[in-house]
Amino acid sequence: MNEVLARWNGLSEVEAEREILPCCGSQAWARGLAARRPLADEATLVGASDAVWNSLSAADWMEAFAKHPRIGQRKAPAEASAKSAAWSEQEQKGVAAADESLQAALAAGNRAYEEKFGRVFIVCGTGKSGEEMLAILRQRLNNDDATELREAAEEQRKITNIRLRKWLGA
Repeated sequence: MNEVLARWNGLSEVEAEREILPCCGSQAWARGLAARRPLADEATLVGASDAVWNSLSAADWMEAFAKHPRIGQRKAPAEASAKSAAWSEQEQKGVAAADESLQAALAAGNRAYEEKFGRVFIVCGTGKSGEEMLAILRQRLNNDDATELREAAEEQRKITNIRLRKWLGA
């Protein structure tokens, strides 16, 4: 068994929730995942995470979304943990060196998205360029609210799985 996972399995419920929270940002997700311990390996952890995530309410999803910086934004929201903020920076490295016109287009896209949907745009940015993320943002602006909420939740699920794997390797 992975050493990080073995140690986490032995923590108190509150400590386990606190430690895993930066991987997602939803208190209900952290509580639900901690309640499923002990988890034997990475595959079991990721499967349990997906099951918990998919059982949550829209409000729980929104709590997780609120912990993310806007695409192209250098600083994570104050609610984000230091670990979550560092992971966001890594995940957005595709836009870190974007030119001014791309930065301006991302900022305008973020504003339009937030005006339409009332939440931050969520995309799994790992391995994507700034141009790719902007194209995804523009395409998703065409969604209705219900479709977009499901897409954002799926992107958050992907981000969470990547972060869980990083956490296991920490």
